[in-house]
Amino acid sequence: MKITILGTAHPYRGGLATFNERLAQQFQAEGHEVEVITFTLQYPSFLFPGKTQYTNDPQPKGLHIQRSLNSCNPFNWLRLGKHLRQAQPDLLICSYWMAFFAPAYGTICRLVKRNRHTRCVALVHNMFPHEKSILDKFFAPYFVKAQDAFVALSDSVVNDIHTLTSAPAVASPHPIYDHYGTQMSKAEACQHLGLDPQLNYLLFFGLVRAYKGLDLLLEALEKVKDTQPQVRLLIAGEFYEDEFKYRQMIEDLGVADRVVIRNEFIPDSELRTYFGAADLVVQPYKSATQSGVTQVAFHFEKPMLVTNVGGLGEIVHHGKMGYAVAPDSQDIAEAIEDYFIHHRQEAFTQYLIQEKGKYAWDKMTKAFINV
Repeated sequence: MKITILGTAHPYRGGLATFNERLAQQFQAEGHEVEVITFTLQYPSFLFPGKTQYTNDPQPKGLHIQRSLNSCNPFNWLRLGKHLRQAQPDLLICSYWMAFFAPAYGTICRLVKRNRHTRCVALVHNMFPHEKSILDKFFAPYFVKAQDAFVALSDSVVNDIHTLTSAPAVASPHPIYDHYGTQMSKAEACQHLGLDPQLNYLLFFGLVRAYKGLDLLLEALEKVKDTQPQVRLLIAGEFYEDEFKYRQMIEDLGVADRVVIRNEFIPDSELRTYFGAADLVVQPYKSATQSGVTQVAFHFEKPMLVTNVGGLGEIVHHGKMGYAVAPDSQDIAEAIEDYFIHHRQEAFTQYLIQEKGKYAWDKMTKAFINV
């Protein structure tokens, strides 16, 4: 088939760009002709909370990535829609995660479908964002009504989609990111990061935002500091909130000597180092749909502690490969204690290895074709 993926990709950074690129590579490996169309302008700078939208990593080899979409220019949407209508892809996949992009995507799909050939199938990471906006009420339905079908990454997102449409929608779990290189030993990883390999590290990885519950994890760390004096928290990711607020909390809780902060966007080339140092990957989210961090942990075969919100509990089987607990600092603390007191790492890792096969990329491509 001739497939176009519309969404963020190189030179833009982040998990969504990585997902689109890896999905395109899988379609190509199966013999399809694939083009990725990404942004000339993704967000206006005043709307972007981070330091930069761009990556320094090289473009993935073998992919045709075209920068053609301006998220804020309706005339651009008309030109691109006309171009794609004439190009007649068999499948147009719009990678959707927030209502800001709904007018562009919705307009382009309406124009493309006038060719009576192209099917528009949305890849929905979040139907409604973690930080609610008035745009969701007005823009999301405009996007949804332009789609023929939907692929989501969790059942909870499918349920959200079905509040807006009765069109076909299926859940296909987030595949494992399998292109970050081989595992690194804890000793080597700690040496690279300047950490003591004799200590135990909880890894909080990714952009720091309110819904991700870092405050809950810090409270849990305070609760276990007497019973687990060897435990440290490694925070690796750029703060999209006020870092001072968290540093003040760390001081107030008396855990400053137990927290290591790396406030920077971690490039793909360094993921194996941070996950190599981790004994347990912790995602104490207050709300969620699914998370790419979980699938990176799968790749590096690291047990996980997640909160049972959104689709996280669908992936992390409680008591077998990790923990899925309530978004409560006491429950998180009890899971941390259980993990280290009862030496769960080996058993959890073995179960996790058995489960990895469920999250292959060909299952995701089949979901698009079947729906």
